[in-house]
Amino acid sequence: MFVRTFIASTLILAGLAAPAFAGECPADKMKADAVKPVTYGPKAVTDKVLATIDLSKEKVALNGHMMRVRRLEIQSGGIVPWHSHADRPALIYVVSGEIVENASNCAVPIVHKAGEVARETHATAHWWQNNGKATVTLLSFDIMSDPNDKHM
Repeated sequence: MFVRTFIASTLILAGLAAPAFAGECPADKMKADAVKPVTYGPKAVTDKVLATIDLSKEKVALNGHMMRVRRLEIQSGGIVPWHSHADRPALIYVVSGEIVENASNCAVPIVHKAGEVARETHATAHWWQNNGKATVTLLSFDIMSDPNDKHM
């Protein structure tokens, strides 16, 4: 009985502690080409690769692909420039702060807050901006195939 209670309690707590997915575009605001690409370059943002794994050497055997973790810090007014995830899926964990995403398929900006996870798939093209006064810290977990991809 104790084991069953312990397992049930653990599963309930695990569900409560799971990260929330970041805000997504409201269904009534989804629209193809809602936001056009912008030419802003990176501004007040640092992007540091923390670790990588060559996936060709792992059991999944994804030749030419690397899994990596990056830490991005976006200062007040900073910009992560327009980019696509057509061939680079990613999960973005917001460590601290609040940041706005301008996505190609959403007619309104999407706000992401600390503790949330944003999903970036093949359908994602966007840019991000820190409109707040505090520095925003993100952890990016992505799979890249372009060995020349030097962050942004």
